[in-house]
Amino acid sequence: MIRKIICVLCLCAFILPSKGQQKECHYASPFDFPLLLSANFGELRPNHFHNGLDIKTQGVTGKPVKAIADGYVSRVLVQHGGYGQAVYVAHPDGRTSVYGHVERFVAGLQKRVRAYQYEYETFLCDLHFGPEEFPVKQGQVIALSGNEGASAGPHLHLELRDSKTGDFIDPMPYYRGMLKDGRSPVVSWVAVYPVLGKGMVDSSACRKLLNVQKTTKAVEAWGKIYTGISAKDYMDGTSNFYGVHSVKLFVDDKEVFSSCTDKVLAGENRMINSFIDFQELMRSRRLIMRSFKAPGNQLELIRTSENRGVVDICEKRDYHFRYELEDNFGNKSVCRFIVKGAPQEIVPVEEEGTLLRWNRMNVVQQPGMHLIIPRGMLYEDVYLKKDISRDSSGVSFDYILDAGNAPLHSYCTLALGICRYPVADSTKYYMVQKQGSKCIPVGGKMENGWLKASIRSLGTFAVEVDTLAPRIIPQGKVNWRKNPRSIRLKVSDSGSGIASYKVRIDGKFVLFGLKRGALVLVDSARIVAGKPHIMEVQVIDQCGNIAKENIRF
Repeated sequence: MIRKIICVLCLCAFILPSKGQQKECHYASPFDFPLLLSANFGELRPNHFHNGLDIKTQGVTGKPVKAIADGYVSRVLVQHGGYGQAVYVAHPDGRTSVYGHVERFVAGLQKRVRAYQYEYETFLCDLHFGPEEFPVKQGQVIALSGNEGASAGPHLHLELRDSKTGDFIDPMPYYRGMLKDGRSPVVSWVAVYPVLGKGMVDSSACRKLLNVQKTTKAVEAWGKIYTGISAKDYMDGTSNFYGVHSVKLFVDDKEVFSSCTDKVLAGENRMINSFIDFQELMRSRRLIMRSFKAPGNQLELIRTSENRGVVDICEKRDYHFRYELEDNFGNKSVCRFIVKGAPQEIVPVEEEGTLLRWNRMNVVQQPGMHLIIPRGMLYEDVYLKKDISRDSSGVSFDYILDAGNAPLHSYCTLALGICRYPVADSTKYYMVQKQGSKCIPVGGKMENGWLKASIRSLGTFAVEVDTLAPRIIPQGKVNWRKNPRSIRLKVSDSGSGIASYKVRIDGKFVLFGLKRGALVLVDSARIVAGKPHIMEVQVIDQCGNIAKENIRF
């Protein structure tokens, strides 16, 4: 009898859902017209994977955007770059859908956003809501599509995230039936890399790049090597290209590497810089996926052999390499090539500079310079060449930190000393990263005689002084009184960069946004057309220099 009771209890526990079990959602289209994509999930981008689907909006803005499932609006975001304006909807299955680059929120949300912006006199806004404030049903309009933020054309950026972890989930499986794709991925380049000091390719310690459309000649190699591939995917009905969903590499029919972009963990996005050939990206903007997992690369979307994708060419024979690529729709393509084992003298590593270890904290010091690279900021060991360039007219020396474009995973603290103080005000000093003739502002603050800043790449750094206010230039002023919507003011700063701005018309704050280097009127309802007005514009840069303009129109 006891055994029967135990069996029944076990069966009930298996059949009945647990108390905290999440409800499965069916995701609908955010639009009422056929879907076409301009970008897919996992597409390779500088410093990040593309974390959603970019859905075309027929070349225009203002299309009604619908919630893809029941839930509630948990957040709205307004920023200058990135998504521009975005709506977050939390769903009962433990996921959150994100709708980016929207032009306008639905009335209730828009009212809350405007109230916040006018209360705090700011364009920037990040509001969070509880389940009871803005509940939505599947198909309910939550916004109008737009082209806001870092957007190159009208579209909707649609994401799915794990609500607890923030991990990005590929939405494509839920929309595969609404799209057409009979085209296979196309390979353009294959790269063969010798492991430094342990392998050679065509009698060289340098990478060999092959155009697969033009050559079938075998590569000769010896020792430890790995490979990489550059490929794009395509879909029916559009000329856009996309990222490849799945890549597998076989050597003599043994799988040594695979990648699949079903999911990207929240903290792993920037690890794309180790997944790709970062040197080639910096040199030519070409994106090559390396079939190698660096020891500090924790990307979960990568699977490798015990050798992290490295192949030992140790026999005088042909090694048959085969890439298998597949998109979200099951379309496949295969790329084959031969690496011929040919004994070659392996060139030892030339130890130039300071060795930075990927698995420990690195402290780099020079007279007047202090850099801390915490553990986990490097993906593999690199050599750092240090140098100091002295300029008697400079505020500081130029500090050269050359690791051959080795990427950093996140911010590191750099402190520079100052040689000459042309102004007494310490807030006027800021750090720059020099790239050829360009000086990219890094920012920073003075602390105990040092200028400290957070950097996310290595290179050449120096300290500059900014005592000049930003510039404000009205554009098309002759039309402003008749058509307030046309009000634009070009703003620029030649030094530390713009930090904040504020516009008042007839003494009252009016909402403007900073879009592509111009202040653009966002709320034209606050200005009466056809009547004279006085505009007060204030723009402040990162060093606290203030520009003010009074403009009558």
